[in-house]
Amino acid sequence: MAPIARSLSQTSGNLKVSFEFFPPKSEEMEETLWASIARLAPLDPDFVSVTYGAGGSTRERTHRTVKRILDETALKPAAHLTCVEASRDEVDEVIREYWEAGVRHIVALRGDPPSGWGDYTPRPDGYQNATELTAAIKRIGDFEVSIGVYPEKHPQSPSLDFDLDVLRAKVDAGATRGISQFFFEPETYLRYRDAVFDAGIEIELTPGIMPVTNFKGLRRMAAACEAQVPQWLESLFAGLDDDAETRKLLASAVAVELCLELEREGVENFHFYTLNRADLVFAICRILGLKAAAL
Repeated sequence: MAPIARSLSQTSGNLKVSFEFFPPKSEEMEETLWASIARLAPLDPDFVSVTYGAGGSTRERTHRTVKRILDETALKPAAHLTCVEASRDEVDEVIREYWEAGVRHIVALRGDPPSGWGDYTPRPDGYQNATELTAAIKRIGDFEVSIGVYPEKHPQSPSLDFDLDVLRAKVDAGATRGISQFFFEPETYLRYRDAVFDAGIEIELTPGIMPVTNFKGLRRMAAACEAQVPQWLESLFAGLDDDAETRKLLASAVAVELCLELEREGVENFHFYTLNRADLVFAICRILGLKAAAL
């Protein structure tokens, strides 16, 4: 039996996936997004999330994308929502708009200021953090609320223990799922999962999987959120800047191996950062044993 087939024969068969997209900026990007959604929809994801730009910069595009998913597909959208650079009244209005549109799942994040990562000073009339935002969402409607978690701790957090205290507060405010920042060593996620469990925090955790095709871009993203990029991964992609096809093959192999190792440790849910591209994620899900259903 081939190595991949042997690995798949040991999987649980209970695998669930979800996909993240971002709202398109142009007509061409819109076509790419909807082609990707159409390609991935038959995999029957648990939900699909749509991001919200720094400082709420994509508010209208995010809302329009989520609404179209509701109107034109059978998928369950989860709308990202942040509270930076906005008053409480403005954020509450967005929450109510989502409820009226039929959205029942929000990914609550503090968000990044328009200038990017760095020191952040909340508006006096705004929600101070994602904990307050989560409580506001639950006050306005009976939403499912997911939040972001950082297996290597939030870059602005003084310690993992502090992170766990914040996570507990978010759960107390109504959050029921934590979607992780990307990572590349299974032990990174498993240590975090064990720490959450040992702290007695009851929340569903879902690892975020980032298939790597643009290593330079990954380096920039990892530096911003202080996610560790292992040396073996850097060596794997070295010298391939002009070889997109090989990078895609390697990206698939790395993501599949990571998912299989996590599944062997009992992980059954995976959240894929698609970057609005379907081909790689579809192939990875196929290797993991998911088959497209006829829609």
